[in-house]
Amino acid sequence: MSPDEDSYRAGNQGLGGSRLLVVLSGCSGGGKSSLLGELATRGYPTFPEPGRQVVKEELSYGGDGLPWANVGKFIELCISRSLFFYRNARPAGKPAFFDRSLVDAATAYRRAGLQEPPYIASLLATYRYSPRVFLVPPWKELFRPDEERRHHFEEAVREYEALLRDYPALGYAVTIVPRGTVQDRADFIEAALESP
Repeated sequence: MSPDEDSYRAGNQGLGGSRLLVVLSGCSGGGKSSLLGELATRGYPTFPEPGRQVVKEELSYGGDGLPWANVGKFIELCISRSLFFYRNARPAGKPAFFDRSLVDAATAYRRAGLQEPPYIASLLATYRYSPRVFLVPPWKELFRPDEERRHHFEEAVREYEALLRDYPALGYAVTIVPRGTVQDRADFIEAALESP
């Protein structure tokens, strides 16, 4: 076995709950990806949305781990990807930004009417992000269904409302990112990160 296998520990040692692991979540189609792209150009490490990656991979080889085919499998794959991103975050001086988090996956179980597996509570306790979470609100003018996002705007709004409830219930402080240009939104987040 390699040293990495021997030394592997769950979570991200020394960074659990750190202000350096920042979640950007909220309404699907609300501009998260563009905002993450802007933050990346400003030198912040970023991690893409697990669900988008999972859908692309499943579609590429005819898999059924898709929200419209096998939602339980889709959520499990998103959880695995989220754990991988969390474990591999190595912010050095600047926070790392995650497009969604494990909280989103836990919320997805409830929204799909599925029983949440018993280990989810342990994951949510072990894999803690920054106490402050940024949510982008619904923005109908930006919302566009596509091959990977097949739901409608009304469903995206319900998703947002569930996240707005679940993040605070798990001890996170939610900051809503106002509408504006992507540059203005990135400026807002940077300013918020500098405030206590």
